Amino acid sequence: MRKQTLNDLASRAGDRIVVRVDFNVPLKDGRVADDTRIERTLPTLRRLTASGARLVLLSHLGRPGGRPRPEASLRPVVARLGELLGERVRFSPETTGPEALAGARALAPGEILVAENTRFLAGETRNDPELAAAFAALGKHFVNDAFGTAHRAHASTAGLALAMRAGGGEAVAGLLLEREIRFLGDALEDPGRPFVAVLGGAKVSDKIAVIEKMLARADRLLVGGAMANTFFRALGLETGRSLVDEEGVELAVRLMDRAGDRMMLPVDCVVARRIGPDATTREVPRTGIGAEDRVGDIGSASRRMFGDELEQARTIVWNGPMGVCEMSPFAGGTVAVARSAAAATASGALTIAGGGDSAAAVRAAGLTDGFAHVSTGGGASLAFLAGKPLPGVEALSDAQATPRRPAGE
Repeated sequence: MRKQTLNDLASRAGDRIVVRVDFNVPLKDGRVADDTRIERTLPTLRRLTASGARLVLLSHLGRPGGRPRPEASLRPVVARLGELLGERVRFSPETTGPEALAGARALAPGEILVAENTRFLAGETRNDPELAAAFAALGKHFVNDAFGTAHRAHASTAGLALAMRAGGGEAVAGLLLEREIRFLGDALEDPGRPFVAVLGGAKVSDKIAVIEKMLARADRLLVGGAMANTFFRALGLETGRSLVDEEGVELAVRLMDRAGDRMMLPVDCVVARRIGPDATTREVPRTGIGAEDRVGDIGSASRRMFGDELEQARTIVWNGPMGVCEMSPFAGGTVAVARSAAAATASGALTIAGGGDSAAAVRAAGLTDGFAHVSTGGGASLAFLAGKPLPGVEALSDAQATPRRPAGE
């Protein structure tokens, strides 16, 4: 981390601090269906409130399109946060403006106020500077603990950090954001060897920057998911009615030529005539995919092959499922990879699961504790692994260089 963190925050008891969190969580029947992202922010919130800070929390939820939508309100999130903290959490139905400001000023030391969904405001996703300044008016300092939005330059992330700094405040990374950057950075900059990258998902073209980055650093690159179908097509194999990234076929050819034997593709597949939760499946070698087949998962031989590589690894970075893992007939490959990675963790490997579908698959398999780190940000972790700048991090206050002591001291 070359940015300031909570350890650098020169706040005093009673200071109002604006904290950007990522409470973009699934809701069901008016309640939070998965509170993982909320729980991951608790260490930052507890540390700040224990110091007597008064916290104003900002978050988005869903994609309401820049206008209020009742189904995207943060009210259910506030209720769950209060349950997890074991104390009352206040709520402002306004995100900015007189009511939100009055609510912030009324906070007692150690209290928390959550403002309404930032994406109810049209200027949020445009990184509107006036909106960023309005967010900054809610507090004296800014803490960004929303890694899941760090790859976006929005008013409540990058814009708010710059506005707070321009007004004389500090903009620092929270404990969650710091942890994300440190784990991903260590995996890329100084990985234990062998370093194995596992990539799944749909499109080769969507992950080209990540693939190229991994080819430059990893000892092995294991490819699964629908992405593997595109490589099959590049090899001249039948892919039936499977999802193929047609624009990525030529790209796949070039990547295989560059990677040589460092890239490993599935040798067999689970196929069906249709992809569904009650599909009838069969397992075939990759040369045996029929014209009417749809590939939904990697097969048992591929799971063993991938598992052997993961068992020997000292660093594992995984981004993307091995198949349509939300449906039980096609979940076996993803679960097998998760178990192999967890076994590697137990043997001392550094294992990191990217956010989004990878994190969801790890949680569904009950293996979250089997990884060294499970990221909270799918798009952000993908951008980081691709070597792209993260605007939400770039805008934070720079870390101060430690002065060198004169020789002899």
